[in-house]
Amino acid sequence: MTDHVLVPVDESERSTQALEFACTEYPDAEITAIHVLDPGDFYAATGIEGGAMANYDEIRKHHETQADNILEQARREAAEYDREIETDQVVGGVSQSIVDYAGEHDVGHIVIGSHGRTGASRILLGSVAETVARRSPVPVTIVR
Repeated sequence: MTDHVLVPVDESERSTQALEFACTEYPDAEITAIHVLDPGDFYAATGIEGGAMANYDEIRKHHETQADNILEQARREAAEYDREIETDQVVGGVSQSIVDYAGEHDVGHIVIGSHGRTGASRILLGSVAETVARRSPVPVTIVR
């Protein structure tokens, strides 16, 4: 029996489906939804134009606000299943942060969407779900 389920969330339909799966399949478990802020996204957004870098702190704050909104949406979605969930946001590489979080917070299972990230970052970094499944210290369910 799993006591604590970790569900990484972003703005994708797959992460929503992963959260729904966790809420229905683990009715007695504590569920934590996390959103990982990748610092690479901050640097990519700043760019260098004319030798001046855009305001890194402002861009980071924007990403943190987006993360807050994503986590609030996750709480609302869980409430539709009469569930209260914990939420957290962490900064770091997406796959490794998820694996580290599971190891550091007594997580018994990870439920992750199959295609959260899109575009160039997914092509360059490979599948987050695949990397998490290979490196996780706990069982992983990939929701398609």
